[in-house]
Amino acid sequence: MSLSGFHPVIERWFGSRFREPTEPQRRAWPLIQAGRNALIAAPTGSGKTFAAFLAAIDSLLRQGLDGTLTDGTQVVYVSPLKALSNDVQKNLAEPLAEIRRTLEASCLPDVEIRTLVRTGDTPGAERQEMVRRPPHILVTTPESLYLILTSERAREMLRGVRTVIVDEIHAVARDKRGSHLALSLERLEHLAGRRLQRIGLSATQKPIEDIAAFLSGTRRPTPETCIIDSGHARTLDLALEIPSSPLEAVMAAEVWEEIYERLVQLILEHRTTLVFVNTRRLAERLTLHLSERLGADQVTSHHGSLSKEKRLDAETRLKEGKLKALVATASLELGIDIGAVDLVCQIGSTRSIATLLQRVGRSGHHLAAVPKGRLFPLSRDELIECAALVRAARERTLDRLVIPEHPLDILAQQVVAAVACEEWQEDALFDLVRGAYPYRDVSRKDFDAVVQMLAEGFTTRRGRRGAYVHYDGVNRRLRARRGARLAALTSGGAIPDIGDYRVILEPTETFVGTLNEDFAIESMPGDIFQLGNRSYLIQKIESGQVRVVDAQGQPPSIPFWLGEAPGRTPELSQEVSRLRRDVDARLGDVREATTWLAREIPGVPEAAARQMVEYLEASKRILGVTPTQETLVLERFFDEAGGMQLVLHAPFGSRVNRAWGLALRKRFCRSFNFELQAAATEDAIVLSLGPQHSFPLEDVFQYLKPETAEHLLVQAMLDAPMFGSRWRWNATRALAVLRARGGKKVPTPLQRMDAEDLVAAVFPDQLACPENLVGDREIPDHPLVQQTIADCLLEAMDFPGLKGVLEGMAAGQFTLVARDTTEPSPLAHEVINAKPYAFLDDAPLEERRTQAVITRRGLDVKTAEELGKLDQAAIDRVKEEAWPEVASADELHDALLVMGAIPNAEVGTRNAEQQGYFEELARAGRAGMLSHDPHLCVAAERLPMLEAVFPGARCEPPLVVPERDRAKVWTREDAVRELVRGRLEAVGPTTAADIARSLGVPAGDVDFALGALEHEGFVLRGRFTPGVVELEWCERRLLARIHRYTLDRLRQEIEPVTAADFMRFLLEWQRAAPDARAEGPEGLGAVLELLDGYEAPAAAWEADVLPARLGDYDPLWLDGLCLSGEIAWGRLSPAAPSNGGGHKAGPIRTTPIALFRRERGVVWQSLTVQADPAHLSLSHSARAVLEALDERGASFFGDLTNATGLLRTDVEKGLGELVAWGLVTSDSFAGLRALLVPSDRRRPIGGGGFRRRGRVAP
Repeated sequence: MSLSGFHPVIERWFGSRFREPTEPQRRAWPLIQAGRNALIAAPTGSGKTFAAFLAAIDSLLRQGLDGTLTDGTQVVYVSPLKALSNDVQKNLAEPLAEIRRTLEASCLPDVEIRTLVRTGDTPGAERQEMVRRPPHILVTTPESLYLILTSERAREMLRGVRTVIVDEIHAVARDKRGSHLALSLERLEHLAGRRLQRIGLSATQKPIEDIAAFLSGTRRPTPETCIIDSGHARTLDLALEIPSSPLEAVMAAEVWEEIYERLVQLILEHRTTLVFVNTRRLAERLTLHLSERLGADQVTSHHGSLSKEKRLDAETRLKEGKLKALVATASLELGIDIGAVDLVCQIGSTRSIATLLQRVGRSGHHLAAVPKGRLFPLSRDELIECAALVRAARERTLDRLVIPEHPLDILAQQVVAAVACEEWQEDALFDLVRGAYPYRDVSRKDFDAVVQMLAEGFTTRRGRRGAYVHYDGVNRRLRARRGARLAALTSGGAIPDIGDYRVILEPTETFVGTLNEDFAIESMPGDIFQLGNRSYLIQKIESGQVRVVDAQGQPPSIPFWLGEAPGRTPELSQEVSRLRRDVDARLGDVREATTWLAREIPGVPEAAARQMVEYLEASKRILGVTPTQETLVLERFFDEAGGMQLVLHAPFGSRVNRAWGLALRKRFCRSFNFELQAAATEDAIVLSLGPQHSFPLEDVFQYLKPETAEHLLVQAMLDAPMFGSRWRWNATRALAVLRARGGKKVPTPLQRMDAEDLVAAVFPDQLACPENLVGDREIPDHPLVQQTIADCLLEAMDFPGLKGVLEGMAAGQFTLVARDTTEPSPLAHEVINAKPYAFLDDAPLEERRTQAVITRRGLDVKTAEELGKLDQAAIDRVKEEAWPEVASADELHDALLVMGAIPNAEVGTRNAEQQGYFEELARAGRAGMLSHDPHLCVAAERLPMLEAVFPGARCEPPLVVPERDRAKVWTREDAVRELVRGRLEAVGPTTAADIARSLGVPAGDVDFALGALEHEGFVLRGRFTPGVVELEWCERRLLARIHRYTLDRLRQEIEPVTAADFMRFLLEWQRAAPDARAEGPEGLGAVLELLDGYEAPAAAWEADVLPARLGDYDPLWLDGLCLSGEIAWGRLSPAAPSNGGGHKAGPIRTTPIALFRRERGVVWQSLTVQADPAHLSLSHSARAVLEALDERGASFFGDLTNATGLLRTDVEKGLGELVAWGLVTSDSFAGLRALLVPSDRRRPIGGGGFRRRGRVAP
């Protein structure tokens, strides 16, 4: 086989190892050998790493053979993970050794090509040796490359570098680590004094051209980067897995049990399984439950809070086949070598198409294999999202990778590091910075501001800090201050510190992992927690560390770790919206829509498709439409406490919705002077309204304008935790807050204090008392403040995405729908039950107003439409209750005071005696009739108000107004408002025209009064009465009562029976009630039909279960059914190994045994995992009996005794043990009955034969 351009030795070695080059290798090698920059985008297992290395190895080999190879680093390989760097170094060692043997076989001089790893885990002695004798190939990480470049001695080893290889470049390009690396590469090129050949290795990304530009940089002349894109078009075996129980907004514990059982089944069906989860807590929880089912030595966890040694041990055990499953977070996404993986299970949505492809790609690690992935959605919204993920993956849709734009905190750190190594001319340093792709557009103003910040530092209450640069303004040169290099070396890097506590195992002082700061503080000595599938007992909690001892397997609690949840990518949000839209077009016929969906997306089972269709169908019947990115829906409903919840259905992803929710919350605060609780998920926003919030629902769409939204959002964001945490991160990255001081790490609490001092110095309004602030906070034009705001807007949130939505709404590009409903639609359930990371305020979970919302379990498409309507009977009832019930003259007087005035025509309509009560009040001078059309009855106290409404109107008889009421001065506007208020308190839902007609007030005045009352939150508008088209108004308290009565009526339709009635039904259904017991053999058949497949203790069947259901039960009836072939018996559930792996010996009275119809045996057995005898610790007698049955088939007891040569008692014990394992059964129940009798009272077993249980044949 010919490798054109390679040395013959390389060619011979390659031919001895591989049949032929892969496509990426064939396309890349000519370009790399020509010295071109190259970006190789190819799937896992395509050989792209070796495609990058082989040309460099060939060059080093030629130099060695020519005698020109000197000590010095020529190739730098950069990996985002330390573990990946170690893998690459190991994977290079073997080929280099084989090449040396090929040289020897070819009678050529030996050439030693040295490779070394330099990461944060490299011991100090090895680092020193590396400086003295540099390797030819240096394998490192972005952070260690930065440290070498900044070190006074170590940087000299990099002067001879010619080639840089950046692996998994897509994993760093998308965040500030990439910006940091891009500047390091420019500094490396400056140090080497030559253009470096840059080779990037990546999974396929969109747009791939941006990754190529990121790799090569922008300095002129810029070598063109050649893109070798082999695509991500691998065939994938993707499918959804859902439990048999319907998914809900929150998964119940019993449904989790179904998930665990299905995972166990899949794990046992494959050699090795990788289970990905999205949180470390879930990783530990899942590991605990799988260990209980598979054994603690068969499964473990892998995440960033475990020590390096624990993670490496897990990787090694999986690679060697000692683990059946490994439960991991993103820590195993990238190409760490864990050997062959047969199956990847993803618990919950990945929130990203690229992440799904990356994770599933860990299985089928060679090109000929088909990666296999199973997705387990955990809620109804995730079900739709996972289906959209599968469709996107099959259609080759990719997420767009967004590279951060010139982060100034990273720039500040790299400027300090560069200046610490040598003096710089200001313009030259600016040119070097702009050579890095993320900084190609950085303005000179921003660069100068950063330089000024580093030159002047910060003046805090603890003195001046952060001044690392001497700036010579005359000559425009930069020189380092004392301490600049030390700060850059000890506090540099792009990964922010988190305040986790170290877990130390005593007495060995072994570092186990880390715990979240809050969890550690809330724990106490004596508490037991799990970490890495082992339980630990807390001995002592110290500053920054928790000392523990092994808990010897005692039941643990699961730790929690706090952090920001990843937001759904815009591309996946578009796919979710498209799937909703496609299903919506087919709603109306559930069966047809289900069939289409299961056919449209292979891998979506019909049961999952039906759940999705019913979910969207039920929601559409309430809302009238299905929310998509083209159709936005506002939903408002009362909760059980009488408050209201506002839900905005907008499937744009949590980053857009978080920005929208914060801005809306601030707008409500400014409009109503009330701080709202709010939460934002991927598909919706919820705002918990206060009693004063009343407004036209559709007006909420207009609350934010694209021109002012950013300013409003920035003001809202300053009060959110995201600003404080990102300020500390940025200040640390900019070296304004040091991570280490005096040779020791600065504890995180002290870093927070330093960051607070810093923000007080540069942004005083941020920490100012709100009572002393007038208007908005004034944002200073400071690099770190501006960068922190940008990070919040673009990283934690997606303000450009929100602005695009607001502009589209202003341009009329969306369908906007507003709905008042009696209870939340199913689509609102998930945001109502949102997890704490979705909260937009600081109220804890137990104080959330959404706790007062009761959501229905399950979906009933037929009744869903009723949830959007108010019950006419409820409206009539509230109207009846609201109208004053008058039983005396005094009570009528109270009614006149409350209502302001009552039309004379309405007095006495409900009680004829009311007219007499009014006349009594008139005679007493307490009430009169206003001469107006219509005539209004009015109390003397309210006469000044009515005179303000109807100037010139006369009252008969004339009334004397009490002095305190006469003193109040009424404007007509206030008087009309109070008169309308009184009317609304007594009539329930009504129209403005009805109010105007009843009171004789002009319609315009009524409309104005209703608007004022709505602004107070007193009244709500809508269409409440069925059949009424005109807009109605209803007093808030009365409307809440109508909603409550409507829900009561709906709940009564499905009101549960009493516990006594249910128990009575169960006893009758199970034939256990005295008058429901069956009789005779036919009755036994009917009873066994009810109990088919049910497992009960073996001894209980004929002692309790059957006699309770049959009169005069006779064991011969059961033997007859078994011998006739109708009924079979055996253990169905898998038997867990006993402690210590010992035997399961008879007697077997408590062994769970099922009775079932023989033809259903295959079905029952398919639902459980059968024990494999090869992996069981069977006794000698049990093993002998089992082998005899395997060899001879079904056998009588005497035959087994003869075949095994065992004593009868040993055969009985062996049979009892095999029955307990579920491995054998008998053609009659008599065989089991005999084994249940104690051996000293047992008669010799005979009669029915025993047989080996496999699949039960019909």
